Amino acid sequence: MSYGVVWFKRDLRVADHAALAAAARNGPVLCLYVVEPSLWAQPDAARQHYEFIIESLRDAYRDLRKLGGRLHVVTGEVIDVLSRLHAAKPFTAIYAHEETGNRHTYARDLAVGRWCARHGVGWHEYPQFGVVRRLADRDRWQGLWENFIAQPQVTLPADIVFAPLPWPDEPPPHAQALGLDDWQPPGQQAGGRAAGLSVLAEFLDERSGQYRGGISSPLSAPNACSRLSPYLAYGCLGLREVVLATRLRKAQLPAGDRRVAGLTAFISRLHWHCHFIQKLESEPGLEYANLHRGYDGLREDDWNAERFAALVAGRTGWPLVDACVAMLRENGWLNFRMRAMLVSVAAYPLWLHWRPVGLWLARQFLDYEPGIHWSQMQMQSGTTGINVPRIYNPLKQARDHDPKGVFVRRWLPHLRRVPEAWIFEPWRMPADLRIRHGLADTDLPTPLVDLESATREAKTRLFALRARPEIKAAKAAIVTRHGSRKRSTSAGKKAKGQHDQLSLDF
Repeated sequence: MSYGVVWFKRDLRVADHAALAAAARNGPVLCLYVVEPSLWAQPDAARQHYEFIIESLRDAYRDLRKLGGRLHVVTGEVIDVLSRLHAAKPFTAIYAHEETGNRHTYARDLAVGRWCARHGVGWHEYPQFGVVRRLADRDRWQGLWENFIAQPQVTLPADIVFAPLPWPDEPPPHAQALGLDDWQPPGQQAGGRAAGLSVLAEFLDERSGQYRGGISSPLSAPNACSRLSPYLAYGCLGLREVVLATRLRKAQLPAGDRRVAGLTAFISRLHWHCHFIQKLESEPGLEYANLHRGYDGLREDDWNAERFAALVAGRTGWPLVDACVAMLRENGWLNFRMRAMLVSVAAYPLWLHWRPVGLWLARQFLDYEPGIHWSQMQMQSGTTGINVPRIYNPLKQARDHDPKGVFVRRWLPHLRRVPEAWIFEPWRMPADLRIRHGLADTDLPTPLVDLESATREAKTRLFALRARPEIKAAKAAIVTRHGSRKRSTSAGKKAKGQHDQLSLDF
């Protein structure tokens, strides 16, 4: 009896699962998830990602059991697993969602396509987000995104038939067996579709009222933000599902309800979620090379290991920066504005190249989505060639978003005795005040660089490069391929700027 394989990747759900529905309409299906050792050996992989996926697989397993099926988890390289499976029990097709992942998954998917061609196996991929394969330019992208969202959610046939795995199931390996370290944020969100649906309902019904005005400050953002990003990143929830649920809830609310404005802003960010992933889909090299190649050499030869180590350890000396690193280490999450600030501080006063910083942050972010992540790393570092550089002052950000130092004191216990007047620049405290408050010099690290002069030098270097005629000339092609198509009104320009800087997280 012929059957098809449904290969689950970052689409860990049964609802609105286009690949599963298509396979089920064509005969028996075998549902497969492959734990790939080579994938988990990549420098952007972390234990927290793996544990979240394992939790999500359990939910998908339970949902398939309700349908009379089973999600089989197999450890090995994908080509090896497919070859073994095909030799034991030949199948006719593989069904999967398109994945805009890292360089490793891109090469792997190409290899799977070649394997299918050699073995006469059909290779069917379906859009996961409003991201378009082989898109020539952005002129039609907005309409294509809306068309994707407007499509009905797919449903499974009532008479779905499942095929068994031709060998006994084995439990997935422990994280340590894959070479992943023991670090896992103790406060990270729970994985799985059930948790995602709970977070979605809570946000739509309650927390969305805090969304506008609440997502910038690290004090209010943990509750004001949707907190749906990891469930979208790993496909526990479908993007179309979330957009439609949000639009429906918005339509049910009375005019003037604060949640209406919050949900309107949230829908806009769901659109920009796909806008950024489209960049990596259209330009896979964005993950490891400057989008504008004229910026090659800007920072690559100036790597400073001491500065990077201090950033990773949360010992830059700028309290808000170090508090954000501490929160990220504890929770695997940080709100968009503080993420942008971290990258800006790394790129400008610390003058660190975005690639190593991006790999470190990829491992820190539970909701690591390669398309969004690498687009933002480059945008915040000024190497896209099409975005106005946004250089965040960590002292100003602290005063704007944590004026009394509540967030800083929460995450940096050694600064709790520092008076409010000195909380953002504690190294400037007079010696007599330090003694009076029982503070040792080691409690008040001095910043690695002088913020003002280091930022000024960084701006000089960046803007001198941007002003060169050949750099300007290469910008047009990048805009055609990756630029948004917002209307050129002043309001449109303002909205574009806001979205561009806010979309690290939603």
